[in-house]
Amino acid sequence: MNEQSIIETIKQRRSIRTFQEKRLSDEDYNKITFHIKTLNNPFGVKVNIYIVNKSLDKKGEKLGTYGVIKGAETFLGVTVHNEKNNFIAAGYEFENLILYAASIGLGTVWLAATFSKKNFASAMGIKDDELFPAISPIGYPAEKRSIKESIMRSALKSDNRKPWEELFFNNNFDTPIHNDETEDYQLCLEMMRLAPSSKNQQPWRVVKKGGIYHFFAEYSKKISDEEKAVKEVDMGISLYHFHKTAETLGKTGSFKVIENLDINIPENIYYIISWVENN
Repeated sequence: MNEQSIIETIKQRRSIRTFQEKRLSDEDYNKITFHIKTLNNPFGVKVNIYIVNKSLDKKGEKLGTYGVIKGAETFLGVTVHNEKNNFIAAGYEFENLILYAASIGLGTVWLAATFSKKNFASAMGIKDDELFPAISPIGYPAEKRSIKESIMRSALKSDNRKPWEELFFNNNFDTPIHNDETEDYQLCLEMMRLAPSSKNQQPWRVVKKGGIYHFFAEYSKKISDEEKAVKEVDMGISLYHFHKTAETLGKTGSFKVIENLDINIPENIYYIISWVENN
């Protein structure tokens, strides 16, 4: 993707659940498969991306999305193995692909629960030892949304995002940052704020302390392992938005795990990683 377009792509992209009933053109299919080969992440995790044409499924599987998706002919899938930061890396790389698709006019939507995991895994040739957190249809958006899609978007408040004061903090979780107080990283945080997430829950939280940005996830300790995986995928999505925007603005740095943060962390908030800018 043209890096200069990433900010506009983030701003303009919308989840698409209703598609024209036609397969990707050879040109667009080739663009997607080529871009898949370029994907990487800063967490040292191997991420696998799969693509399958519904009509070409050799195993005869019924690729079910429980009525959520209409008209799609092609699907993408992402898998990882059981290792540290695996789902964060999956979210990071898959969002890279999702935004690239948007930049060339293709529609997508993250699906973490509303798909038949067994059937998609079989159709895509996913191995038993691979963890399979998400898929996305990919295709040409229909001119009009289906009634079900319109209802879902309204119920999820898909176009709404939490205000800065609920997501970003200065030195501690008691002092919110306003969007005019972050100097050079204002746009990075704003693009992070706009990231999509499961049920639009936006679990990411950020504390800026001493010029370092510390990233946290908010979720109940009572949630299942599968729900926790979804939260980590969401974190990967938001970290991609932050990181790619920083790169576009010419910033250099790296993600690091920092011991002894000296930050009082509230209940149901979990430290993930930090961004340290190069001097």
